[in-house]
Amino acid sequence: MTTRILVVEDNPLNFKLVRDVLEYAGYEVVGAGSGEEGLLLAGDLPPDLVLMDLQLPGIDGTETLRRLRSGVLADDVPVIALSALVMDRDHAAAETAGFDGYLNKPISVRSLPDQVASFLREQP
Repeated sequence: MTTRILVVEDNPLNFKLVRDVLEYAGYEVVGAGSGEEGLLLAGDLPPDLVLMDLQLPGIDGTETLRRLRSGVLADDVPVIALSALVMDRDHAAAETAGFDGYLNKPISVRSLPDQVASFLREQP
C-alpha cells in the first residue's frame, strides 16, 4: 500500500517541486491549491500525512488545520506546516495551532523524503 501525502500549496512551482521529490521517493501525492480544496481532498482521498502551506488564498493554513481536526481528518494523521515564515515566533505559532511539525521553504530536496518519513514514524 502506498503512503498518500496531501500537499496544500497555492504556488504551482512549489507544489511541483514537492510532488516530484516525494513521488520519486515512492509516495503518492495529491495536491490542493487552497485550504478549501484541501478539505475536500482530505475527505475524498484520506491522506497519511498533510503538508500545509500557512499562507493560502481563502482560508489560511491554520484555519484549514482547525477544520481538518474537527472531523475531516483522523487524529493520528500528522499535519506539517510548510512555510517561508522562518522566525521562531512563526514556528511557535504553528505549534500552538496544533501542527505536528514545521518545514521551512525553500525545501531541501535531499532532506524532504527523510523528513516526511520521520513525521510518519512519530505517529502512534
